[in-house]
Amino acid sequence: MKHFTFKFGSALFLSTLLSAGAAQAADYPDHTINMVVPFSAGGPTDNVARSLAEAMRPTLGQTVVVENKAGAGGTIGTSQVARAKPDGYNFLLMHIGFSTAPSLYKDPGYNPNTSFQPIGLVVDVPMTIIARSDFPPNNIKELVDYLKANKDKVSLANAGIGAASHLCGTMFTNAIGVDLLTIPYKGTGPAMNDLLGKQVDVMCDQTTNTTQHIKAGTVKAYAVTSKQRVPTLPDLPTMQESGFKDFEVGIWHGMWVPKGTPKPVVDKLVSALQAGLANPDFQKRMAGLGATVLTDEANPEALTKKVDQQVPQWAELFKKAGLQPQ
Repeated sequence: MKHFTFKFGSALFLSTLLSAGAAQAADYPDHTINMVVPFSAGGPTDNVARSLAEAMRPTLGQTVVVENKAGAGGTIGTSQVARAKPDGYNFLLMHIGFSTAPSLYKDPGYNPNTSFQPIGLVVDVPMTIIARSDFPPNNIKELVDYLKANKDKVSLANAGIGAASHLCGTMFTNAIGVDLLTIPYKGTGPAMNDLLGKQVDVMCDQTTNTTQHIKAGTVKAYAVTSKQRVPTLPDLPTMQESGFKDFEVGIWHGMWVPKGTPKPVVDKLVSALQAGLANPDFQKRMAGLGATVLTDEANPEALTKKVDQQVPQWAELFKKAGLQPQ
């Protein structure tokens, strides 16, 4: 009798939980949702986020507000979401730095494997090597020669340790064997402002932030880090074309919610993400910025696989480069 009572009680408890979860999903969302971007407004991840927030709104039926929480290479905003109530009203849009921070910070404030529930991949974005508009070199060969000859006079901007601009900049300086004066910012938005104002010299940044400036001639561009040329920047050679055989950097972006978010809520967010990525206006916007929309990988399984692959890969790369956690 006791055995029967235990099973019945367990089944009743499970049934109650499932009913509660279903009720929560039926009501979700009933007010505004926050999409936390752990970088400053006006930067490349912010550009993706604002387009995606609008594209997801019709499916969710609620406004998605982008909240910029910049600092420490994206770890401040990321850890904020890790600590948020797991109810689907705070989710994270973060890039490859999600996988690199655990190797760059002694305590990033989150564990990539246990702090979050993945929603799916969003876009993949190539980087560009750029400089202030009046920088003397006119092509990548001249740039490398100039940096080697003037390494003590050139400043390299980035958005902080672990940011995409930091990763790309580190790979570039390692590739040419030159250490430059590095100036970290709280995001590539303010870094770009200083580059436009000619207060810093060089930066490696995503096409979602640089395309408009390259086309306008307000920055000087040297190369793109993708394997093939970017259709929106057809005259810009790849790093591989420029003699850097193994230089390829793609900055993937993903979406997460705090661990413990009910599965029915997660499922609704997955559906909203997939619908948002399929939105023609979003696809057109991303194509114009050189980004590839990852429609087929907008699911938890693909994002989990990506993180599982990337965390150890970057850890090994940083170890070889001699970078120590801060």
